[in-house]
Amino acid sequence: MGSGRGNAARRPASLASLDLNLLVFLRELLRERNVTRAAERVGVSQPTASAALARLRRHFGDELLVRSRGSFVLSPLAAQLAPQVEPVCASLERLFSTSAEFRPAESDREFTLLMADYVLVTLGEQLSREMFKTAPGIRLHAKVLQKLPADIPEALRLIDGIVSVGKAELHAPGIHSVELFRDRWVCIVDRDNPVSERLELADLERMPWVVPHHPDGGYPPSSPLGPLMARLATHPRVAVRVDSYRATPYFVAGTDRIAIMQHRLARQFRGRADLRVLECPGDPPPIVEKLWWHEERETDEGHRWLRGVVERAARPLDHRNALAARTRHAASA
Repeated sequence: MGSGRGNAARRPASLASLDLNLLVFLRELLRERNVTRAAERVGVSQPTASAALARLRRHFGDELLVRSRGSFVLSPLAAQLAPQVEPVCASLERLFSTSAEFRPAESDREFTLLMADYVLVTLGEQLSREMFKTAPGIRLHAKVLQKLPADIPEALRLIDGIVSVGKAELHAPGIHSVELFRDRWVCIVDRDNPVSERLELADLERMPWVVPHHPDGGYPPSSPLGPLMARLATHPRVAVRVDSYRATPYFVAGTDRIAIMQHRLARQFRGRADLRVLECPGDPPPIVEKLWWHEERETDEGHRWLRGVVERAARPLDHRNALAARTRHAASA
């Protein structure tokens, strides 16, 4: 029979035996990949930081930071730890910052939102202004969404929200949402592209495409452009795949390619004389961007405040408000 001591050594360390200060230092160490900068971020001396690194190395049985060509890189184990440490620290910060009353003006809580770069361009500045106006000490981690997490409910337990169109994966039990704003699809081509100002579906079928976030195997019916793709006689001929909506026009300029993108984003390039923005044929469905969160956060005063801030930031973009304003103006005329 093996000794009990050997089995005990392989058991996970109990929370009571862990120094949570090491977790904070580990997060900064993995972010900065430098002991000195990590020490500055945490606010400890160099000897204290070196001692913390030594303790972490003993705990994991791994170097964590490895010198390479005059700098440090993460070891394979450290690279695995990096994405795990961030949500753990965020959860702990939320846990210990919880109080009976949330005071935005006095809080330094950090919120994490996941959104596509298109949403960042469209909503980011106004969101930043709204947050700073009422809570200058609040911190925001705006993470760029390239594809939805595999487990939506679990992901939304670890972060504060996702801004996305209503994909099927998001319609899961316990997930709530509120509409923020709407947009429409347009096409973008080079100025010298001979295509007509009035595009037809046949143009989409014959022209090479620049496609952001193109999934393997093409667009599923549940994707925002799924209904339009279903109307094409052939699959799009993809010339460029790029993991950014914002970068799409750069791969259209000077070529015979075409891209379909959001109108609000396309307007950011209206100062470029070498590009044309055209109406999209095929009557594609509107883009409806929503904020999604887990029901466990419903009673969290801080999270309720955040949702209100995001909604206020999106209000100038809300087509319903714009329509109501036009209706009021017409009625008073």
